[in-house]
Amino acid sequence: MEFAMSLYRKMIPLSLLSALIASLAFGNAYAAGKMKPGLWEMHMQSDEMKNMPQISPEQMEQMKKMGVKMPTMQDGGMAVKVCVSKEMSEQEQPPLAQKQHSGCTPQNMKQNGNEYSMELVCDGPELKGIGMVKGSYNGSDSMRSSYDFKGVSHGKPMTQHMESKGKWLAADCGDVKPAGVMPKK
Repeated sequence: MEFAMSLYRKMIPLSLLSALIASLAFGNAYAAGKMKPGLWEMHMQSDEMKNMPQISPEQMEQMKKMGVKMPTMQDGGMAVKVCVSKEMSEQEQPPLAQKQHSGCTPQNMKQNGNEYSMELVCDGPELKGIGMVKGSYNGSDSMRSSYDFKGVSHGKPMTQHMESKGKWLAADCGDVKPAGVMPKK
């Protein structure tokens, strides 16, 4: 149990940033009207994830019983499934352009053709610092991005580089629920 909680504490900033980066990457696709609605999978890799100890199925089960939802870890990275509703795909603005529960706010979002970039400014209790996201879309069903962050997590210095790729899986999201949808303009 001690190992599981220690690992969980290490993964909190990584999970927060990973989920936020996945959502932000999707946000720029909305602005360009390029994203297919349905189930998407984001796969994120970083050196921090490669160096994390493996969690046994028993430890994973213990964490689930404690109410901790862990992302799928595979190939030295993290995989997250995201549902993009039809309404989300039709928005003219990124759905996460406001400050998030993590304390991070996207700023200076730019789009040029299939390429995008933005800064991520974090000033929350768990995470403080600045990150830069750059990415590109290949049609409406795949994307790639890179992310660099420098700051402090739980009072400790943190530098992170992450590579992400996303792909459309299916029109039906199954049991994966869409993230919150902002009202249309």
